[in-house]
Amino acid sequence: MTETTHLQTTPPGDGATPRSPEYRVAVDSLRGLRQDLMHDAFAYRPLPGRCTDGRFARRLPGRLREYVAWTPHALIVTAALISAALATVDTSGPGALMGLFCAVPVLLTMVRPVGAFWASMVSTPVVALLGSRWFEWPWAAGSFLSHLTVLTVVAIRTRPRTAGWMWVLTALYAILADSGIGPTSMYGSNSAAMLILSALILLSVTVWHIRRHAEQEVTAQQTVTAHERSRRTLLEERTTIARELHDVVAHHMSVVAIQAEAAPYRVDNPPPELEKAFVTIRENAVAALTELRRVLGVVRAEDYEAPDAPQPTLADLERLLANVREAGLAVDKVVTGAVRELPQGVELSAYRIVQEALSNTLRHAPGATARVELGYVLGGLGLRIVNGPPPNPSLIKPSPGAGHGITGMRERVSMLDGEMTAGRSDDGGYEVAVFLPVALPDEGGS
Repeated sequence: MTETTHLQTTPPGDGATPRSPEYRVAVDSLRGLRQDLMHDAFAYRPLPGRCTDGRFARRLPGRLREYVAWTPHALIVTAALISAALATVDTSGPGALMGLFCAVPVLLTMVRPVGAFWASMVSTPVVALLGSRWFEWPWAAGSFLSHLTVLTVVAIRTRPRTAGWMWVLTALYAILADSGIGPTSMYGSNSAAMLILSALILLSVTVWHIRRHAEQEVTAQQTVTAHERSRRTLLEERTTIARELHDVVAHHMSVVAIQAEAAPYRVDNPPPELEKAFVTIRENAVAALTELRRVLGVVRAEDYEAPDAPQPTLADLERLLANVREAGLAVDKVVTGAVRELPQGVELSAYRIVQEALSNTLRHAPGATARVELGYVLGGLGLRIVNGPPPNPSLIKPSPGAGHGITGMRERVSMLDGEMTAGRSDDGGYEVAVFLPVALPDEGGS
């Protein structure tokens, strides 16, 4: 048994050496630092106003509600003034200049947040070296508040990774300041207080960022889910309509084919032209039926079974009303106009719309009364299904599919080029009004 060893050699001209995982981590970290705190550090990013549609802001008068939008700006200006005041009374040098060094980084967070952090990192040692009456090191009183404010505002306005880099740089400055490079305070260093307080604040802001991002994702997912649910309901309703129309049209085309085949036998000695015409009618009917089944038959699910009974029409409306009355809904029917037979597609859609509207009444307004109005006019059929307010709203159970029945109704109406309105009535009930157009027969037609 022979063992063969394969030696891998570096191709000529390729002098790249493999990098260790530690090196790659360091390079990625430096790249992140450059992206978060160095790239476009002084880019202009004005602080947006606060939303005035909140729970508290909606209760305020109109004039005060406008001022709510400037609340973040007012808080930042207040923190800047307090930092300037502390620096003025604390320093042994020029008070106005020290107050300016502490206030400018805070004010800068409103327009250039990342640049405000670097401004704070520069002003902090300047204020500390000029001296403090309270002997704080490495952060004077004004700088201490100014830097905490800058860290908080910049962390809120950026992302959690930026907050981490700011804390790391603040810790590095504290280590260098406490290593003996600068003057030593007789009261010790306040670096521990700065690092602990800033860590707690930045951790709270990070948690807030994560929670806000999660809420936005949940809201977006709920919106997408609702849209997909509505779209799925619409597609299911279209599939149901296509199935029903397939059954209706296929039935009529089959009848046409059978009658065309049997018609020559009902006439004694029919002329050849008549026999040929009936044969042509039958062939066209069979061809149309085959094409219809090929195109529309694809919407049938594998477990779908064609109904044994004919599709319901408005003649079956009394049976539907009797069923809902047995379910506990008091419903009346009012018919106006001359009752006549309408195209089967119109009657089927009208029946389904009444059925869905009464089902919604049973589901969303238990105990209410309902009324079904049918109006036969020259141009078509008018429907109006209205129910009163529920006598006991506490009995209403939440329904995750609310509104999908209305979507199906609108789809049926739009396929027939009709019009539909649905909404709350003045008495607190609900009303669905539909008009389905029907073409008038030609008086002189064949």
